[in-house]
Amino acid sequence: MNEWLKKFMAKLKESWAKWTIIQKGVLVGIVAVAILAVVLMFRMSSKPTTVKLFTTPVSDENDRVRILNRLDKENVKADVDSNGVISVKDEATARRMRDILITEDLVPSSINPWSFFDQTNWSTTDYERKIQWQHATEELVKQHLEAIDDVTNASVRIPPVEETLFSADQAPVTVSVILRVVPGSDLLTNRRRIMGIQKLLLKAVEGLKEDGITITDVDGNQVNDFEGMAGMDRLSQIEKAQKIIQRLEASYRAKILKSLQDTLTADRVRDLNVKIGMDMSEKTSQSTEYTPIEITPSDPSKPYDTRVTRDSIPISSHTVTKEWQGTGFNPNGPGGTEGNNPPNYGDLSNLQGRSVETGTIVNSAINTRTTQENVMPNIDSISVAVNIDGKWSKKYDKNHNVIITDEGQMAREYTPVPEDELEKIASNIEAAIGSRDARTYRVSVTNVQFDRTAEHEAEDSAYFKARQTRTTVMLALLGTAVVLIAFIIFRFISREMERRRRLREEELLRKQQAAREQALWDAKEEGMEVTMSVEERKRAELQENAIAMAKEHPEDVAMLIRTWLMEES
Repeated sequence: MNEWLKKFMAKLKESWAKWTIIQKGVLVGIVAVAILAVVLMFRMSSKPTTVKLFTTPVSDENDRVRILNRLDKENVKADVDSNGVISVKDEATARRMRDILITEDLVPSSINPWSFFDQTNWSTTDYERKIQWQHATEELVKQHLEAIDDVTNASVRIPPVEETLFSADQAPVTVSVILRVVPGSDLLTNRRRIMGIQKLLLKAVEGLKEDGITITDVDGNQVNDFEGMAGMDRLSQIEKAQKIIQRLEASYRAKILKSLQDTLTADRVRDLNVKIGMDMSEKTSQSTEYTPIEITPSDPSKPYDTRVTRDSIPISSHTVTKEWQGTGFNPNGPGGTEGNNPPNYGDLSNLQGRSVETGTIVNSAINTRTTQENVMPNIDSISVAVNIDGKWSKKYDKNHNVIITDEGQMAREYTPVPEDELEKIASNIEAAIGSRDARTYRVSVTNVQFDRTAEHEAEDSAYFKARQTRTTVMLALLGTAVVLIAFIIFRFISREMERRRRLREEELLRKQQAAREQALWDAKEEGMEVTMSVEERKRAELQENAIAMAKEHPEDVAMLIRTWLMEES
C-alpha cells in the first residue's frame, strides 16, 4: 500500500510539473468548488428541518399554551418563532397533531386548519382547479383520518356539486367515509370519537352539514347514526354508573380496611366486602318553606334568644260596610197573576227590619323560600361485611420455654374476638359509611378463624431450624476452641523442643570452639606452627569484627541480641 502511494505521488508530481499554469488553475478551481459544495451540503444537511403546524401564526398566548401543552402530552417537540408560528419535526407529525387538535376543538377560531389545501396553477382552468381542490381535500382528509391510531385505512369520497342560480335548487354537499380499524378498537362504537371525526369533516369541506356526512365501517354499517344509538348510549350510561359504583366501593373498602388494619393489624383483617346500591335516575325536587318575619334581631350579648318575630305583616286592608232598612220586597210577577215564588220568599212578604253587613280584607306579607334541586345519583344502600380473626398465642412452660407437642409442633392457643369488641367495630364502620337507615345500610362484623396451617408449619420449621442451627453453631464453636487450644499447646511444645535443641547445638559448638582454641593455644606455647583453614580464618575475622562493633556500638548490638531473643522465645 505504501509503495503504491509513493508511486502515485511521484506520478502526480511528474504530471503537475508538465501541466501549464492554466491547467493548474483549472484543477485548483475544481478542487475548491468541490470542497465548497461538500461544506455547503454538510451545513445544509445539519440544519434541522421543520414543518409548520399551521400556516397562520397563533397570536393568542392562551391558545398557543393550550396547543403546546397538548403537543407535550403526545411527546412532540415543537418550536415557536417570534411571530407565533408553531413548527414540528416532519409532515407526518404535523398531520397527526392537526387531526388531534381539530378533534378536540383546540384550533383557534382565527386559524383555518385547512389553508394548506390551496393549490394554484395559472395554466389550469377553473374546472380543473375545482377537481384538483376536491382531490386534494379527499387525499388530505384521508391522511388525517389514517393518522388516527385505531384507523388502518380510510376511504373518503366527496361528490362534486353543481352550482345553481338559486340557493333553493342547490344540492347539499355530501361526504362518504369508510373506516377500517384495528381489531378490538372502540372507535366505531365511541360516540365522542365519531363526533370528533364529524367535526374534522365539517371543517375540511366547505358547505358541509351534519346531515350530509355518512361514516360507515367496511361492512357498510353506518356508525354516525346517533338517533339510532340511543340503546348504545343507554349502555354507555350503565357502564359509567357501574364505574362510579365500583369507584365508590373501592374508596369505602380502602378507607375502612386501612382503619381496621391499623387497629387490628393487616394479618387479622383480610376479607372486607362493600356493596353499594345506587339510584342513577335523575330526580328533581322542589320545596317551599315559610318562615316568620324577624322584627327585632337577637341581642348577641345575651345568652338567650331575644328575637321578635311575626308570622306576617299587613300590607293593605279593605273594609266594606253594607246597611239596609225598610220593607221586604217580594216580587210576584205581573199584576193579576199568582206569584211563582218559593215558600220562604212568600213568608217574608210585607216584613220590615234593619240589616247591617261588615267585611274587612287584609293583605299580609310572609317569608317564602322555594328550593329546587336535581338529585343524581343517590346512594340507596350500602352493605359492609368484614371477617376478623382472633389471636394465636404460644404456650410456655415454667422455664419460659416453648412447649412442644407429641406431634413435634409448638403448642398454641386460639382466643376469639369478644362480642363487645365486634359491636364496637361495627359501630365504627357505621359511622365511617354514614349509616342512616337500618333497612338500607347494613354492617356485618363476624369472627372467622382463618386457616393458618401453612403459617404455623412455616413458623415451626423456622423455629426448629433456628434451634438446630444454634446447636450446630455451638458445637462448631466448641470444636474450634478445642482445635485452637490443641494448636496452641502443640506450638508451645514444638517451640520448647526447638529451643532446647538449639541450646544443645550451641553448647556443642561452644565446646568445640573452646577445644579448638585450647589446641591452638597449646600448639602456640609449644612453638608449633599452626595452619588455620579458610573457614576458621573467616570465623576468626567475623569474631574480631563483632567484638570491635560491640565496643564501638554497644546499644545497637544490645538491641540486635534482644531481637534475637524475642524471636526465639
